[in-house]
Amino acid sequence: MNAETLIPKIGVVTDIRIDTPDVKTFRVVGLDGKKVFDHMPGQCAMLSIPGVGEAMFSITSSPTNTEFMEFSIKKCGCLTDWLHAMDVGQQITIRGPYGNSFPVETALKGKDLLFIAGGIGLAPLRSVINYVRDNRANYGSIQIVYGSRSKDDLVDYREILDEWMADEGVEVNLTIDRPQEGWDGHVGFVPNYVKELQPDLNKTVLMCGPPVMIKFTLQGLKELGFQETQVYTTMELRMKCGVGKCGRCNIGSKYVCKDGPVFRFDQLDELPNEY
Repeated sequence: MNAETLIPKIGVVTDIRIDTPDVKTFRVVGLDGKKVFDHMPGQCAMLSIPGVGEAMFSITSSPTNTEFMEFSIKKCGCLTDWLHAMDVGQQITIRGPYGNSFPVETALKGKDLLFIAGGIGLAPLRSVINYVRDNRANYGSIQIVYGSRSKDDLVDYREILDEWMADEGVEVNLTIDRPQEGWDGHVGFVPNYVKELQPDLNKTVLMCGPPVMIKFTLQGLKELGFQETQVYTTMELRMKCGVGKCGRCNIGSKYVCKDGPVFRFDQLDELPNEY
């Protein structure tokens, strides 16, 4: 990490998309109208409203997008309440990128990929999914399993329908927790759905979602025959200061901000208490 990463830059919100009742996606550029800085899939940025607070968020747009960055943010506290109340044209501060990334240029190259997401957990994986889609020749088949509480809570739903499902070699499996009027797709929780789908054991898995989903999905994958060396996740929600000073993101001997947020499960000595 260099000093440039620690210096806040002014970002301008140029677009706000309402994804779900409590999730909005913010498009951000610098004062010069260009992308604030480069990143890799899985890295994060610190967003701040001076006088209100700051927090770490995944960069949900792909690095292949050279014009702007996007952040899909769930309304769940003081800072996010302020962000959700913003209008297009308002300014925030942004610094980064922080953390490591999914190994898209090394371990994942040439592999068949299985993405598993729950709720807002799709946001960090969206950057990887679109990176892989934009570099399609470098990867094998793509399977996406995504679930949420209801149809209304599916993040990036229009992009999923209009773009991901239209791509050759991309299989998208959607599910919601309970039956809903107007929904004729799969109903059930993500861990059970993954087991129903019986994915190929040669796939490499990238997973993100609520702790309870990750716990039972990982357990289900192991029952199917997957190894921990095949499964990656991101734990950016545990990152606080981002520079290894506050000590609030440790998992066993690991610090999420210094060693992550992307981990292969065999790299973790233990799972956080909430798992």
